[in-house]
Formats: sequence, structure tokens, C-alpha cells
Amino acid sequence: MSFAALTFSGANWLWPATAVVAAGAAVLFWSYRASPGGRMRWVCLGLKIAGLAALALCLLEPLWFGQRARPGANLFAVVADNSQGMQIKDQGDMHSRGESLQKLVDPAQAEWLATLGDTFDLRRYVFDARLQPTTDFHELVFDGRSTAMGGALRTLAERFQGRPLAGILLLTDGNATDLHDPLPDLSKLPPIYPVVIGRSDPVKDISVQQVTVSQTAFEDAPVSIQADVSASGFRGEPITARLVDRTGRTVQAQTHEARDNGENLAFRFQLKPEQKGLSFYQVQVGRAAPVGVTATDTGEATLANNARVLVVNRGAGPYRILYVAGRPNWEFKFLNRAVQEDKEIDLVGLIRVAKREPKFDYRGRVGETSNPLYRGFGNQSAEEVQQYDQPVLIRLNTKDEVELRNGFPRVPEDLYGYQGVIVDDVEAEFFTPDQALLLQKFVSERGGGFLMLGGMEMFQEGKYQRTPIGDMLPVYLDQPREASVPAGGFRLQLAREGWLQPWARLRDNETDEKARREAMPPFEVVNHVRGIKPGASVIATLHDASGAELPALVAQRFGRGRSTALMVGDVWKWGMLNPEAHNDMDRTWRQLVRWLVSDVPNRVDLTVEPQTGEAGNAVQLQVRVRDEKYQPLDDAAVNIEVQPILFDGTAGALGSPIRLQAEPALSEAGLYEATYIPRLTGGYKATAVVTNPAGAEVGRSEAGWSVDLAADEFRSLTPNVALMEAIARKTGGQVIAAADLNSFARKLPGFKAPVMETWSYPLWHTPVMFAFALACLLAEWGLRRWKGLP
Repeated sequence: MSFAALTFSGANWLWPATAVVAAGAAVLFWSYRASPGGRMRWVCLGLKIAGLAALALCLLEPLWFGQRARPGANLFAVVADNSQGMQIKDQGDMHSRGESLQKLVDPAQAEWLATLGDTFDLRRYVFDARLQPTTDFHELVFDGRSTAMGGALRTLAERFQGRPLAGILLLTDGNATDLHDPLPDLSKLPPIYPVVIGRSDPVKDISVQQVTVSQTAFEDAPVSIQADVSASGFRGEPITARLVDRTGRTVQAQTHEARDNGENLAFRFQLKPEQKGLSFYQVQVGRAAPVGVTATDTGEATLANNARVLVVNRGAGPYRILYVAGRPNWEFKFLNRAVQEDKEIDLVGLIRVAKREPKFDYRGRVGETSNPLYRGFGNQSAEEVQQYDQPVLIRLNTKDEVELRNGFPRVPEDLYGYQGVIVDDVEAEFFTPDQALLLQKFVSERGGGFLMLGGMEMFQEGKYQRTPIGDMLPVYLDQPREASVPAGGFRLQLAREGWLQPWARLRDNETDEKARREAMPPFEVVNHVRGIKPGASVIATLHDASGAELPALVAQRFGRGRSTALMVGDVWKWGMLNPEAHNDMDRTWRQLVRWLVSDVPNRVDLTVEPQTGEAGNAVQLQVRVRDEKYQPLDDAAVNIEVQPILFDGTAGALGSPIRLQAEPALSEAGLYEATYIPRLTGGYKATAVVTNPAGAEVGRSEAGWSVDLAADEFRSLTPNVALMEAIARKTGGQVIAAADLNSFARKLPGFKAPVMETWSYPLWHTPVMFAFALACLLAEWGLRRWKGLP
């Protein structure tokens, strides 16, 4: 703010001047005391004394002085918003906000710019996603995808660090895409003077505020999409939302009636993608209008926020699961039939049909190791004949003749090719100590899924306590079953955690789910455990007629994987009730198995992580690579191809692919990173291909994401005056009205600046001072003549 002060350079004349004024006042008072005229004589006396005092004041040489910005010594930045948000027309206006801004900075009309240029070294800039200099603001075309106001201010602070920047004039609508509460540190910036372009009145507009995708690995509408839509100024009118696939085909459409301004409409879609892997869709909203209409035709302020691209990842199976059983049983029969309907699950069976017998020598021929009763049948070579001290195993659904030929895997390379392992009706002694430890590492290090079913020789009955397999179970096995616990007649119920897990439910509402549970038959075969381990989640429980409760299905995280225990041993009875129950049982098996392997890592995993900073849409592509033992692989070559998927009216056209070379990260072994900055609105599909030093392919992985470059820009169409006031307050500036720019430019040189100079003005050596004294004397003479005073 401008400031000035009054001083007297002839202060040594103070007492003589005071004496002269006092003496003159005394003489005048004495002469006027006896003069007729009533009150008018005292007015004349005052005028003559005032004139005398003005003349005496000149002896003191009064100076009016102050400070101002030294002309040409200070810098001043004028920054204009060049984002798409400036194309909006406020309701009732003939011109857009951008057109109003162009008039304000037009050199032919902007008198305030010339006034500022007389005192300051002006630096002109335009900004959207980045800041760039300009000479006359001719670059203002308002096509920027974002309003990176925070980034522009940081750039100015860095660029003018240590230089005399007096202030920043910011011409914008205030809708910054990178500034949120709380505001960042603005202490390094000079005073900011925002000029808010646009009115705060609501505008008519329909926009997609947010799109959320919820998907599971299970059946019956596994993907749920919710689009929150804002419709301002269209109360009572129908608003339509369409879900469109890459081919331009409308998958689903819904219509809701618009509500009050500011109240969002929720459109919910459910679908099951026809293909596995990545699928891209677009949510389009608007009024019912012919194709090709403009924003003016529909009455909207803009159409740039009427669509949003989303991505659905259905994974890339199949998932291979190893089922190990100690004997043929009903459970495997029904489980195998259930998962056969799921094309993404390959269930490989390893079934023991005969236990290992005590070792002894048959009295057969010399060198004969097989039973002499079978002499002459089949191949009797020592490498292929079944030893009688080994169990007899049957392999089912194997991919080739080599898989599981030697029984349960003994090395990581053989076991880690599966995503999950299910054991049933097999005692702990079936596994050698090394195999049991390998199975534990399969879960903890490889990240696989493990499920123990409730067969007759499982849990305590199978003597799994104090074994590597028992240690990773979510239940305690070190206490015998209490005799008071009933032996059967248990009914299955969902626990609290089970109600929260989509894979544990079969119905879409609580009432139907409870009715389904009540219709299930009671179970008789139950493995009793001492308790639940800390951190484990009880999904389902068993209840008998007396109210006793036992855990039925318990799960927990174990290392990188998950371990699950199903204590019920006769689930197959459920499917014998009726056809509907059989379908429910099959679906339960499929959902349980899918959940078991849903988060299991692969040898190559590609993830997309958004990056923060000035490049707000940049993503970091992270590729984690593992060897056959699922240990980090550090000497791989990782190539990533990024394919844009555009929804620009050409039915999901493919953009030009970009190829990147990922570099090893310093923070984590086996991690490779690459940064990608999207330049177009749409979906993006990234494919990582990993090769080892020999050039052989280790594996590949896909990931997808969507980018809406204008989403944040058009999230709010009303000028953000509150944000501009906060920025001005924190930097010592003030919000300036566009109509006050000329007066502000005239006052600004008097505001505090880095480089100031002192100015002085001699009041005594001016015609005004003598004119004042002469006016007082002439007024006194005129009054006396008018009133006829002597």
C-alpha cells in the first residue's frame, strides 16, 4: 500500500515563525475586539490569521515525501490463463471468459498495461499445463488441457529467485487443477494479485464427475460401474448415460431425471466382458439430442466433460491349481465338475489310490522289483515299474506326461508353476519334510494360495500340528477335540467378515442369502480345532441345535500368499439335495477357488502408478520380474509397448504405439521402471515383454489405465474466488476486479517493492500555498466590504 509523510527542512525557523504568528494574532485580536459586526468580525479575524499562518509556514519549508517503486528497477509478471476452461460462457453472456480475457490484455485497449510498463519491467506469460513467455498474449487460444496454476507459480518463484519481482498479476477463473487444500508453501512468492474472470452464477452443464469400477473374479455381473453425473440447470429434464465399448456399440443405457443444482445422479451398470484381459469402455452422458449437436444446441456450457473412459481388467488365465488327495472321494468329483465350467481354471489332480506298503523282498527272479503275480504285464523296467514301498498315484488333467510323474513336486521349479494348492484326505506323512517346507515356501515366498479341506485325515486327524504345513494354517491344531462337542448336525452360517466378502455370497441381497443358508442340509463331518490364530478372518461358522459355534471357513495372509482352512468334510452332501442346491454348491466351489488365486503374483507383473508433480497425468510403469524360483531377476531386459485406445468418434481407434525401455530401480531388486506421459484423452494399454540375458522370453504382462486430460479442468465451472482470495491473502496481495485494473495500475508504484526510491515535494514552493494565503486575505477583505465593516 502507498504511504507518504510530511517534514520541515527549515525547522530552525520554527520559533521565529511562531512568534510572528502569535504577535500578529494578538494585534489582530486587539484591533478586531472593538470592531462592530458581531460574529462576522471573528470570521474575518480567523481568515486573516490563517493567511498569516500560511505565510509563516513557508518559512519552515514544508516537504511532502514518500517512497515508490524505482522506475525500471523492478520486475512485474502478468500471467494469463490459457486453459480450455476459459472457453466457458457464463449464463447470459455473449462472450466466453477467454474472449473477455483477450480484451483485457489487448495492447490496443489495455491502458493499465501501459501504465504498469512506465514503472515496471513487465514480463508476460501464459500458462495451462506449463508456463511459457509471450510478448503480446497472441498465444491465448484457450486449448490447454489443465490449469496447472501451482506449477506456474513454482516456476515463477524459481525463475525469479534472487531478482526484484514486485508482484504477479494472475488473470484466471481460479479453477486450478493442481492446487487443493491445504495450499502449498507460498512464502517464496511476491504479492499475487488475482483478477477473477467470469461470474459466480451457476452455469448449465452436464458432466461426469467420477467413475468407479468394482470387479471381482466371480460370476454373475462381475463388473460394476458407477458414474456420478452432475446436471446443473436441467432440473426435471431427462439425462441419459450410455456405456459404449471400443466398437462404438452401446452396451447399456440408463435415463434419470435431473435434480437440484449440485445434486449428483448415480448411474450404475453391471456387465460381464466377453473377453478376458483388458477391455476399454466409455461412459457418455447428456440430454436426448441428435448426434453431432454442439454445446450451444443442447444448452450446455461445454461438452468436454460429458464422457469418461474406463478400463476393466479380467486377468489373463488360465490359473493352474494342484489338488492333492489321499484317496478318491466325492469332494474331488464335485469340485472337478464345478471348475470345469470355468475356462480360466485348470484343476490338476494327484490322487493316491494305494498307500505305501512296508518294504520287503519278493522271492522272484534276480533283479525283479515288481510283484511276480504281474510278471509279463506291461513294462517291467526298473525306471518305470511301481515300487511296492511307494504309494500308487493317479495324475489327472496334466499338461503332459512329465508333469507330476514323480508324485508331489520336490523342487520349486515344479511346484511354483501352480497358482494354488488344495489338499484333502491326506495325512501329513504323505509329504516328506522337504516337500512340506517347500509347500510352506510356495505360500510365503511365491505368494500362492493354499486350501486345506476337511477330509477324514486332515488337521488334527492327519497329525499336521507342529509341521510346516500346520504352521501356516489359520487355526490351532495342538489340542484334542473335546468330548462335549457334538459330532454332527451343524448348519452353516456366514460370519460378519463373510458378509463383507463378495466371493462368500451367492445372492445379491441379505434376505435371499439367509434363506439359501437355511435351506442347506446339516453337515456331519467337521474337523474341530482349538481356536483361530491372530490376524485370521472367520468367513463362515457352524452351529448346532444347542447353539454351539465352530469355525467352518477361516482365512489369513501368510507371507505373500494366503492360507485357508475349510473344516467341513462333507460339502458334497449339499449338492445331493436338489438341482438348485447342486448349482449353488458348484458356484461356491468356483468362487472359492477363484478367490484363492486372485492375487497370486506371476513371474512378470506390470503395474501402473500415477506420479505426482507438474506432469499430473504422468504414470510410472513398474515391472517386477522373477526367476523360476520366484526370486528377483536383476539381469533381464524389459521392453514396454504403450498403445493408446482413443474414443474420438472413430470407434476406439488405436493411436501410434510408443516403445519404452524400462530401467532397473535402485530401491527394489527385480523391479524395472519407466515413465510415460500421455498426451491424449482415452485409454492406454501397456504390454511388458521380459527376456533373459540369453534372449529367451521370461514372460509378459499387460496393464491398462485411462486418462481424461480435461476431467479436473471441467470438474467445476464456477470461478473459484475462494482459492484466489486465499492465495492473495497468504502472499500479501489482494483480489482485483477487472474494472479496477486502471486504478490499480496507477496505485501499484506506491506499493512496497524490492527496489524503492524516495520522492519529495516542496509544499512551500508551490502556487497552492501562496494562493491559499492570498485567498484567506482576499476573503477577509471581501467579507468586510460586504458587511460594511471598517
